[in-house]
Amino acid sequence: MKRLILTRHAKSAWDDPLTPDHDRPLNERGKAAAADLGQWLASRGYVPQKVLCSDAVRTRQTWSGIAPALPATPLMELKPALYHAGPDVMLAVLRHAQADTVMMIGHNPGIAEFAARLVAHAPLNPEFDRYPTGATLVADFIIDSWEEVGFGMGATVDFIIPREIVV
Repeated sequence: MKRLILTRHAKSAWDDPLTPDHDRPLNERGKAAAADLGQWLASRGYVPQKVLCSDAVRTRQTWSGIAPALPATPLMELKPALYHAGPDVMLAVLRHAQADTVMMIGHNPGIAEFAARLVAHAPLNPEFDRYPTGATLVADFIIDSWEEVGFGMGATVDFIIPREIVV
């Protein structure tokens, strides 16, 4: 069995209109949300062994906010291909993963469509289709290798958005 933790980056800052999209950092709300996500993941035992992260500043900072709450710090690998990737690219990146529990951190609109296409049954949460900042899906796959993963194969285990987390 394999487990995917699929997280959209936390809320980013729009203070400086001259900042290129790739370089936008998290705002204060985003930093707090990333820390809350880390606590939520740790409290439920959703601990990745490997993190595949877009190379954008806001995704890296989301991981930096999550990581301190986890009992072990997994290896994080920057994946430039995940920057504004669509579902097919995200699936291709996931198919090269080696760990049993993998976390991917990416962007909308691709991550919302990827999540929707990945699971056989969407979570009941009405925010799932929108996949707002910080949204996190946990899905299990009955496969031996990530090379076997395909759309519609995931079983939804959990889904949360930061404002629903009670810490």
